[in-house]
Amino acid sequence: MDHGGGGGSARTGQLFRDARAARTIGLVAVVVAALLGSAYALGRSLVPDPPASRSSVTTSATGPHYADQPPVDDAPRRTPQGTPDTSPAEAGQDGGTGPDAPPPSGPTDGPFGTQTTSGTALVALTFDDGPDPQYTPQVLALLREHQVRATFCVVGENAQRHPDLIRAIAADGHTLCNHSWNHDVTLGRRSPAAIRTDLLRTSDVIRAAVPDAPIAYYRQPGGAWTGQLVSVAQELGMTPLHWTVDPSDWAAPGAGRIAATVVAGVVPGSVVLLHDAGGDRQGTVDALHRILPELTSRFEVEALPDGVT
Repeated sequence: MDHGGGGGSARTGQLFRDARAARTIGLVAVVVAALLGSAYALGRSLVPDPPASRSSVTTSATGPHYADQPPVDDAPRRTPQGTPDTSPAEAGQDGGTGPDAPPPSGPTDGPFGTQTTSGTALVALTFDDGPDPQYTPQVLALLREHQVRATFCVVGENAQRHPDLIRAIAADGHTLCNHSWNHDVTLGRRSPAAIRTDLLRTSDVIRAAVPDAPIAYYRQPGGAWTGQLVSVAQELGMTPLHWTVDPSDWAAPGAGRIAATVVAGVVPGSVVLLHDAGGDRQGTVDALHRILPELTSRFEVEALPDGVT
């Protein structure tokens, strides 16, 4: 009798059952993994990503470095006249500018009604993020050499560190502008009370260095304006100040590009955005060697009025 046949059938049946069980376990594992993946994806979709900060403030031996800067708009940039903005190369040698060029439109045509021009034929140079012990004295010396007064938008924490530079700015007759306490690009998202506290703290530090100093303007870091930010600045007696010409000197493109963009882009009434702090600003300082003689030969370059005659 063949007893081995029965045993073989039993073993075959057991192997079949084992294989089927293994397949079942595998399918269950796949289903569980899929469910866990779906649950994780659903949970991530319900948790908002942390807001990206454009201020990126770091500290160094010389003070904070600010990686602002003006929000990038995917739409073509437009001039105050409403025409597409062009690069210096596209604009030609003089960019279609000069003392006879038409001035920009009204001074309060910027974001949320901010001021973008001087309101007259005067051209205004503005310097943000200072004061800085390395670059601000160089800027002041060049402005003095060319007999030009400018507007300095100062950061509160820097004014607190360098009150001597605030005094130097005021002593040369430049206009002072509040630029928030610590270059908070997201300040406009905070409550009106928090905004007011920030701006008052900054103005107090400026006036600690220069008592009774007129602070007629406020400029929001990165140009990240909101309606409540504009309202609070106005309530505190400061004009919200934007700009007309931005050579992106904060990105350190080199003195040549900075100077070319400014010289080609300025028209009567322009407010030029430059930086004397917040990073490596030697390119801006070097660009002023061309910017100042070029602009003063074609325009009247002056500080924005501070309300004091």
